[in-house]
Amino acid sequence: MEEIKVSPDYNWFRSTVPLKRIIVDDDDSKVWSLYDAGPKSIRCPIIFLPPVSGTAEVFFQQVLALTGWGYRVISLHYPVYWDLMEFCDGFRKLLDHLQLDKIHLFGASLGGFLAQKFAEYTHKSPRVHSLVLCNSFSDTSIFNQTWTSNSFWLMPAFLLKKIILGNFSKGPVDSKMADAIDFMVDRLESLGQNELASRLTLNCQNSYVEPHKIKDVAVTIIDVFDQSALSLEAKEEMYKLYPNARRAHLKTGGNFPYLCRSAEVNLYIQIHLRQFHGTRYSAIDPSMVSAEELEVQGLSRNQDSEDSQ
Repeated sequence: MEEIKVSPDYNWFRSTVPLKRIIVDDDDSKVWSLYDAGPKSIRCPIIFLPPVSGTAEVFFQQVLALTGWGYRVISLHYPVYWDLMEFCDGFRKLLDHLQLDKIHLFGASLGGFLAQKFAEYTHKSPRVHSLVLCNSFSDTSIFNQTWTSNSFWLMPAFLLKKIILGNFSKGPVDSKMADAIDFMVDRLESLGQNELASRLTLNCQNSYVEPHKIKDVAVTIIDVFDQSALSLEAKEEMYKLYPNARRAHLKTGGNFPYLCRSAEVNLYIQIHLRQFHGTRYSAIDPSMVSAEELEVQGLSRNQDSEDSQ
């Protein structure tokens, strides 16, 4: 079974895309780590926010594919924030530092929740032009952990990891999904107690998205039909919250489809971003548009033929 960590694609990503570290808060310990790839002339890139267990590396396949088609892509690893408003304020400062007025956000699980909260936080002076929400949620109460969210900071790292690993798939999975889980476990091991405790706190402290504040934001919801950490009720709630959202369903993919079903996820991201081609909010180099259109049409045809089999 080929591991992602030793795959040629991952090694190519690590050797060609530099990891940048940026401090935007008064607190020097709050370091944002990010991969910024693709044409810097693009002022409205797509930014990726990872789940509780993830780092900026988990989106390496999206970074490689989308930059190859001419998009500017930024994948983030956020510092320790214990409060949603504090996170939103730090993220706004990061965008100011990067001189980005508006962005597209792709968020997985907690990353998707943070993306929605940031869009809500900046609704009076909008910074988020569109959202792609993958296996995400809109209300933390679905985890039934709001009562423990104040005590995560006291727990040792091994216990926090055990809580997170409890949401990983346990049944039989195909080799690609098994590789994705192995990779995410490896990423989880790289996170310290502070990072784990703060992310679980953000994930579980009592909060929900107020949809009327972000009704003008274009949304695509990506979810899977097989087993994932999200309940059917949580998915239905997302559909109700965003009745006009585009829906992209994957037959399988588990918790981490961006790793084990990357071609399909990348296609859905491209289809989402195509609606902004030719506008000031385009995330792609204009000279690459026609080639990318042909690529998407070819991929869509392949996907349709696979789905009909």
